[in-house]
Amino acid sequence: MSEEAKETLVRYLHAQQDALRWKLEGVSERDARMPMTPTGTNLLGLVKHVASVASEYFGHCIGRPFPEHLAWTDEDAEDNADMWAGPDESLESVLGLWDRVWAHADAGFAELPLNAPAHVPWWQQGDTTLHRLIVHMIAEVGRHAGHADIVREAIDGAAGLRDGVSNLPEQDAEWWAAYVERLRATAEAASD
Repeated sequence: MSEEAKETLVRYLHAQQDALRWKLEGVSERDARMPMTPTGTNLLGLVKHVASVASEYFGHCIGRPFPEHLAWTDEDAEDNADMWAGPDESLESVLGLWDRVWAHADAGFAELPLNAPAHVPWWQQGDTTLHRLIVHMIAEVGRHAGHADIVREAIDGAAGLRDGVSNLPEQDAEWWAAYVERLRATAEAASD
């Protein structure tokens, strides 16, 4: 595979990373941690989870282990320990981890070709390539960035792809309220 293909994949991965990280900008420590769904989904947990997963896929799985031990990824760790920040972890510390993990990943991308062998012990067909891991992580990060979109909007109404790019129709609050009411009425009319 060409360097151009690798650059394209990494650019798409970075776009998803940036979108997810941006969802924490301007959020208080409390709001970043606040569980917003019945399963506890929260902004800081999403970022911690994605950083944890990336540290494995773009570390151990490609023969370049991430140099820090992440206790919440151990076999005997509490269930969902990677999906929330404990009392000893701050917004700043999780974002610092995020930055270190992605710097480590970027170093691997620069060093290895797309067809570099990789092994994912938890996949049924464990042997793979860096190419497939990048594609997998584009989907993984995009999925969680979508979760973060909804969680952030529920916290303070902030919506959009990134700073200055809402990716939504440019309408005022009155238009949005009427739009949501129309959707609500349509849903109610469809009820059995």
